[in-house]
Amino acid sequence: MTNRLLYYQVPKYEQSFTFPKKYDYCVAVFVINEGEKLHKQLQRMQKSNLCVDIVIADGGSTDGSTNTQTLKSLGVNTLLVKKEDGKLGSQMRIAFSWAMENGYKGVIAIDGNNKDSVENINDFVEKLELGYDHIQGSRFIPGGKAINTPTSRILGLKLLHVPMMRLASGFKYTDTTNGFRAYSKELLVANDMAVFRNVFTSYEFHYYLAIEAAKQGYMCLEIPVTRTYPKGKVPTKISPIKGNLGVIKILFETCMGKHSL
Repeated sequence: MTNRLLYYQVPKYEQSFTFPKKYDYCVAVFVINEGEKLHKQLQRMQKSNLCVDIVIADGGSTDGSTNTQTLKSLGVNTLLVKKEDGKLGSQMRIAFSWAMENGYKGVIAIDGNNKDSVENINDFVEKLELGYDHIQGSRFIPGGKAINTPTSRILGLKLLHVPMMRLASGFKYTDTTNGFRAYSKELLVANDMAVFRNVFTSYEFHYYLAIEAAKQGYMCLEIPVTRTYPKGKVPTKISPIKGNLGVIKILFETCMGKHSL
């Protein structure tokens, strides 16, 4: 792959286990210390007759949730463990690189916190087969559902995130904070996207992919999905003040073209 791409910078990682490839597409599940939420999600995925290989991209869990025997028993094809600094963007580059090197035609991305409608994974595959390159899951189009979503999240999305992403991309996205998405091989290996760069370590990677895919003329689409928050206190790894300010800063920088070629 390094001979074909202008940029090929992938964080160090360990392939803890893998089984032979069964399908043309894989779903990359991004986790770090998700506990039983991950196991419940994988149980749901087992029952959904999915036509994808399941790949866990672990950011360095220490809670035992990524025990290899447990994951194997839950139908996981491959476990990749990040071995250097970086957050979600680094995990994504690891999973995308591994998928391309192993001959997959596309990757579905999903969090491992049991909030998303895993039953929709095959819908993403269908759209990839039709030639779409960037497929965004949305709770806010017909057929989509936002269950127990905190009001603060809705306001931030509607008043700030969506308008900025629409302006930057020229595409009428409706759910730009939703990490349930899919990407074609053609998009991931394209030099005009240059996705394998060390600048992508956090949430800027999601934003960049959505913006640049539309700007560069790749086939983009939204499809309906459901995201369900548990009742009560919102579980999140983003601190309320410093973390949220950091996310807003990343959003502004990415929308202003900081990471564009």
